[in-house]
Amino acid sequence: MSKIVIKNLKKSFGNNKIINNFNIDINDGEFIVLVGPSGCGKSTLLRMISGLESVDQGEIFLDQKLINNLIPSKREIAMVFQSYALYPHMNVFENLSFGLKMEKIPKSEINQKVNNAATILQIKDLLERKPKQLSGGQRQRVAIGRAITRNPKVFLFDEPLSNLDAALRSEMRVEISKLHKKLQSNIIYVTHDQIEAMTLADKIVVLNKGNIEQYGTPNEIYSDPNNIFVAEFIGSPKMNIIKINKKQIINSNTLQLFNNKITFENFEFNDEIFIGIRPEDISIKNNHEIQVDVKIDLIENLGFEKIIYTKLLENQIIIKSSENINEQSLTISFSKDKVLFFDKNNNRIR
Repeated sequence: MSKIVIKNLKKSFGNNKIINNFNIDINDGEFIVLVGPSGCGKSTLLRMISGLESVDQGEIFLDQKLINNLIPSKREIAMVFQSYALYPHMNVFENLSFGLKMEKIPKSEINQKVNNAATILQIKDLLERKPKQLSGGQRQRVAIGRAITRNPKVFLFDEPLSNLDAALRSEMRVEISKLHKKLQSNIIYVTHDQIEAMTLADKIVVLNKGNIEQYGTPNEIYSDPNNIFVAEFIGSPKMNIIKINKKQIINSNTLQLFNNKITFENFEFNDEIFIGIRPEDISIKNNHEIQVDVKIDLIENLGFEKIIYTKLLENQIIIKSSENINEQSLTISFSKDKVLFFDKNNNRIR
C-alpha cells in the first residue's frame, strides 16, 4: 500500500488549460474515482500520474518520492486502458507475461505471477486463447491481469468498462471492487459513469474544466454538494434546480414556494437564490409540507421505477417514483428538510 500526494499540478495544451492547480492527498489503499464531463481533464491527469504525459507545473509524490521525472516503467504504477491494448498475435499467457519478460524476470517467477493473476481474475482456462477469441469482459480481465502481474503500488484505470454492455459493466464493477478488497492497493479510476463512481469509490473527485469542484465520500458528494454543478452531475436523474427571485422572499427566512409559504429557521435570504430537490425526494402523495400541482409531460417506465417529467410554469420538475401513474396532472409534495439552497453564483448556502 502507498500514499500519493499531488501538489499544484498544472497542464495546458497551447492556450487551453486542461488541469488547473490540482491538489490531492490519497491515503494507503484508497479507491479514488475521478468523474466529470468530457474534456474536464480526467484522462490527462491519469496520464500525468503514469508518466505518459509531461507535467507543466507541480509535483507528484509516491511514498514521499518525487516521481515527475521518472519514466513510466520506473514509477511502480500500472495502467489499464479503455481499449484493453492487448497484443492480438499473442495468447493470454503471452500478453500477461510480456512486460515481465521485458524486465528480464526469471521464467519461474513469471509463471508464478501470471498464474496468480489468472487465478485472482478467474481466467486460467483462457491462457491459450488469442484476444480475438475472447469476449469484451474477458479482454478487460486480461488487461487488468497484465497490470496485476507487475505488482504495482498504484493501479490507474482509464474508463475500463465503457466498451462493455450494461450487464457486463455491472459484473465487472463487482469484480473490480472485489479485486480492490483483495489486493488492498491504491486505485485511481476515471469514469463518466456516476453509478461506477458511487458504487466503487472510497472518495470521489468531481472535476470541471480542470478544477476540483468537490472531493469527498460518495455520501458527502451526493448529500452535501458544494455547488449546482456537483448537485446536478451526481445523481440520476439530476437534481431539480429552481430559481427563486426576490419577490418570492417574504422575509429573511421565509420563502413563497409555489403556493406555500415556508419558513427555514436556520437560513437568511437577502437576494435571489436557487433551490434544489432530488427527484427521489419528491412524493406523488400529499404527505409533505410543500405541495404543488404539476402537469405530466412524459413518463419513462423502468419497471419498478418511473421517471416522471412534469411542467410547472417555466420549470421542468423530474420525479422518481415506484407508484403507478395514470393521470395527466399530479399534486406532488416534498419536505423542506430535503431542500438545498444555492446562491446566485451557484455555490451552496449552508
